[in-house]
Amino acid sequence: MKRTVTLFILLLNLLFSFSQTANKLTVDKKGNELLLGRITKSDLTNNTFNTWFSKNYNDYLVNKNITKQLKDSLNQYEIKVFLGTWCGDSKKEIPRFYKVLDATKFPENQLQVIAVNRTKEAYKQSPNNEEKGLNIHRVPTFIFYKNGKEVNRIVEHPKETLERDMLNILTKNKYTSNYMAANYMHYLLSSKTLDSLKLEESILVSRLAEFVKGSRELNTFGYSLLRSNQTEKALYVFDLNTKIFPYKHNVYDSLGEAYFEAKNYTEALKNYYKVLSLKPDDKNAVSMVEKINQVIK
Repeated sequence: MKRTVTLFILLLNLLFSFSQTANKLTVDKKGNELLLGRITKSDLTNNTFNTWFSKNYNDYLVNKNITKQLKDSLNQYEIKVFLGTWCGDSKKEIPRFYKVLDATKFPENQLQVIAVNRTKEAYKQSPNNEEKGLNIHRVPTFIFYKNGKEVNRIVEHPKETLERDMLNILTKNKYTSNYMAANYMHYLLSSKTLDSLKLEESILVSRLAEFVKGSRELNTFGYSLLRSNQTEKALYVFDLNTKIFPYKHNVYDSLGEAYFEAKNYTEALKNYYKVLSLKPDDKNAVSMVEKINQVIK
């Protein structure tokens, strides 16, 4: 009996271990290969991804003076990286990042690299949901931890170079990652209720308008909420974006989509009609209006 129980536990552990790495290499609807979940450098160099990985790795000239400064302090950190093997920015920055790490001899066991999806159902998500709660709305995202706490992050692309951005983070120089508006909204949604935020809306709109990088910044953030089933928060962010960019048709399209998925067809129609008032030939809005009218008949 004891031996049977031991064997059963061993099998469970093997199954769990397999589930953490299964479906690492998959194919999208167009037949393109992509990686999902926890990966390593060898996953990028042993597959079809090596074409862009090796080129961008070899072409990148590392600043040796800066990597020398990084060498002693970087190994006190742990780094978590989120990327999309389908993403242009990831294809450019991930090989460069690995080259910087190689130059500093960064310990492999202090690095986690997670590949995320781009489908509507799993937008910026990995099979085991390692991104959950980490505000991964753009890829690549490089998160630096010390003693288990996040110190800072580089989002999508460095402000200067990877080496200089990393040095600024490690030496406690003032460093603010890209997409401040999305990061700020994540902080607010994590620390305040939606009701309290709605009371501060007019102040928040004027504040965000000063540093938001166009209408797509909060739209992308809103979709990361919507696809992770945080519908009320997504609706709030999309609605806020229409107040910051009232003349952009795409912000109403996103809000309309969120209302449609929440089965609030009245509000969905209202926003798709707003899209058409700004862009009368918008095919998606026309299609969605027809679709909603069929649903509510």
